Amino acid sequence: MDLPKLPEQWGLILFIVFCIIVFIQLFYYLFFFARLSFFRQKPRVISQTHPVSVIICARDEAGNLTKNLPGALLQKYSTTHEVIVVNDNSYDESKYVLEELKKEFKQLQVIELTQEAKMIPGKKFPLSIGIKSAKYEILLLTDADCVPATEHWIQSMQEKYDEHTEIVLGYGAYNKLPGLLNKLIRWETFMTALQFMSYALAGLPYMGVGRNLSYKRGVFIRQKGFSAHHHIPGGDDDLFINAVANKKNTKINTDPDSFTLSNPAKNWKQWRNQKQRHYTTSKYYKFSGKFLLGLFTLSQFLIYPMLLIALLFYNWQLVLPVFCLRLIIQGVVYYKALNKLGEKDLFKYFLFLDVWMFFYYLIFAPSLFKKPKPTWK
Repeated sequence: MDLPKLPEQWGLILFIVFCIIVFIQLFYYLFFFARLSFFRQKPRVISQTHPVSVIICARDEAGNLTKNLPGALLQKYSTTHEVIVVNDNSYDESKYVLEELKKEFKQLQVIELTQEAKMIPGKKFPLSIGIKSAKYEILLLTDADCVPATEHWIQSMQEKYDEHTEIVLGYGAYNKLPGLLNKLIRWETFMTALQFMSYALAGLPYMGVGRNLSYKRGVFIRQKGFSAHHHIPGGDDDLFINAVANKKNTKINTDPDSFTLSNPAKNWKQWRNQKQRHYTTSKYYKFSGKFLLGLFTLSQFLIYPMLLIALLFYNWQLVLPVFCLRLIIQGVVYYKALNKLGEKDLFKYFLFLDVWMFFYYLIFAPSLFKKPKPTWK
């Protein structure tokens, strides 16, 4: 069956719209994302170590604490440091696991919370208690289900601090496991890091991830903690960084020694619930962050439908070269960025995963309008 023919000017308009979308994408790849792809850590002329307080909040995480906490406790870091675990109203064996670990590791400090904070849902109250109890200015945050990728995690993250730096954004990766779901989760994690790290390098930091995040205690005190959004269950990482980060006080860390690892969601429902919880906070970002994220998301959502429409209703000999230009530049930027973040194995699937993002946005876009759940577990 022949396709209906559109007037020639309409075909041209569709092609122009497609070209505009490609131009927007190329702008992001070349102006923003290439910053991460070609980023090189500047070697430190003078190496300095700082006292560090590692803070981990846990609720019913006995299994993860047994498996992952030794990774934070066995760090090779010669300078004074402490590892604070805030055990938030756990009903499992977390208390006893921590008591046993404390016998072996003197740097482990345990805070037992036995009452829920009224009117402060989520993780913010236990995290605030941990921060206020910290002895040292530099804070290093991670989750109970995360483990440092190497024994030099503390060393690498604190090395980024100088007299101007107050925030260091790290990469929280997921373990590489067989199966399609693992690749989709890791790709989405990579895309998130590609954006928040690239924008930070461009002087427009807008978020960090609590799986691997560091900032100075003075920043927390100056901002009055999470008081600006304490009524929102999420946002202890991204909303806080969105409020306090700027081009002068924020750095990223792409050193593999600085990464953390965690196990991804075991099934589609669990992953969907995780992402829905995370996306409920993005509506509270500053306008600049929402605009940058929104424009790129819109262009990524429209690129393949408009490619198909332009191929059907305009001259494919003009459409394909435009798309191939975008594909080549995108491929180079993604390849180098994936390699930098230790996700190089995903590159061979990148075209499939790029198409998948269209469906990803369809699935998760409604989360932007949902009311967040009051619990953080």
